[in-house]
Amino acid sequence: MSDVRIITANSAAALAAKLCRVQVVSAYPITPQTPVTEELAELVESGELKAEYLTVESEHSAMASVVAASQVGARVFTASSANGLLYMHEMLHWAAGSRTPVVMACVNRGVGAPWTILNDQQDSISQRDTGWIQLYCKNSQEVIDSIIQAYKIAEQVNIPVMVCYDGFILSHTTTPVEIPSQQLVDSYLPPRPPVIGISEYTHMNVNPLILSDPRPDVDGKMAPGYMDIRYRLQQDLLSCLDVIKLADRDFHELFGRTCGGVCWGYKMTDAAHAIVSFGSLASECTLAADLLRQRGLRVGVLGVRSYRPFPKDDLVKALEAVETVTIFEKDVSYGYEGALAMDLKSALYESANHPRFSSYVAGLGGRDVLPETLADEAYRAITGEVKHAWINIKN
Repeated sequence: MSDVRIITANSAAALAAKLCRVQVVSAYPITPQTPVTEELAELVESGELKAEYLTVESEHSAMASVVAASQVGARVFTASSANGLLYMHEMLHWAAGSRTPVVMACVNRGVGAPWTILNDQQDSISQRDTGWIQLYCKNSQEVIDSIIQAYKIAEQVNIPVMVCYDGFILSHTTTPVEIPSQQLVDSYLPPRPPVIGISEYTHMNVNPLILSDPRPDVDGKMAPGYMDIRYRLQQDLLSCLDVIKLADRDFHELFGRTCGGVCWGYKMTDAAHAIVSFGSLASECTLAADLLRQRGLRVGVLGVRSYRPFPKDDLVKALEAVETVTIFEKDVSYGYEGALAMDLKSALYESANHPRFSSYVAGLGGRDVLPETLADEAYRAITGEVKHAWINIKN
């Protein structure tokens, strides 16, 4: 008998960390992430979660502490949002460069200034080039499932994973979520393998100064230079696409649910027109697709789950037969356009199919985006009336 609870995405994230038997938690509260921190603290205090909860003075310190704990072999967890995530920026690079399998819940919120506590995806998108894997969730079930999968992925490739979900729209909204049993999670996610070379009472220099070219290490073995280390991270990130797919496939076989691997489709089999998005906005787009099909248009939705690494080949294949592509996203690369739009256009540049392309920036700072609005704007894009626009601008 399944354990279905009516909970928020924040509660789902905290439960996922508990089920994964994390050993060290460190996070600094910030709206709308705070309930994740509070619930984990309560679980540690009650003894339900056998972990160290580190109380720190900032998000920068929170990330620094979980990186350090991860380097000595602990399974770690943290969470943040918006300007708190930006305050971690230096340490995000450090986590990826150190090849630590940190898992973080990013509860997406608009970035100040001016201040907002409401949702868009500018915070995580602004950190896309830090070397982290980024997975985006369309609902609360995917939050708990993706965090469990994130540890499987991170500990296989030694690259940190950011599991992103929309603030308030998911973080504070209660929906039915199926909670997997501890036995199943243990079967899917064994204990973290020990860190080679680090043991009690040993001393070593972690992340020393690296020069441009390879040179002998303390044992006389040739060690890579700085650029070589960066190249390895890039190659390993690209190979993660297969790892993410495999982790989701194994999860589906054991739990009976799938997050779609690196991307998922809705009514794409016969689609002549595709709407592309990620996060909860992609879920709203499925309702818009249904409305457009009532108008006689064969519209499907392609949801991007893995934004980094970017699933170029999978997206191109999914779009190989469509006539138009319309993107909706809650972010903007200032001075150009939406980040997803840029990346997808680049992916399609060398493909055999060149569908007519339109993109929209929507929902910044929590502005409502209704399925009817998405349908109307997608219709304008499909008919060639609009190429690039912002939705619901109110001067």
